[in-house]
Amino acid sequence: MLGTKNPKNISKTIAIGRKSSSGKENEAMRAIAYSMDLLLPGFYVWVLGFSFRIGGSLPDDSPYKYPGEIHSHTGIALVLPGYRIFTTYQGSYDPKQTSNTGANSF
Repeated sequence: MLGTKNPKNISKTIAIGRKSSSGKENEAMRAIAYSMDLLLPGFYVWVLGFSFRIGGSLPDDSPYKYPGEIHSHTGIALVLPGYRIFTTYQGSYDPKQTSNTGANSF
């Protein structure tokens, strides 16, 4: 018989975020960067400050805060089990990087 999920557990799996206009860190985008960087299975979408995540995980901030960023305003990614990733994002997660071309700013 098929098992049913508890609605409380589903809300932890699906996350929708919107970029704050006050300049605060966008935790939803940080979670997407973390999940994609670690190749955690999930479906991720981000479009101009709006983000949608099914799966993945929140960043583990111990012993230090995860610094990664996505340097793109729009993108989509699908990470499958077995470390298979299909994404429109080709950049780095390095927080010092200013573009997704692979060049660091000095």
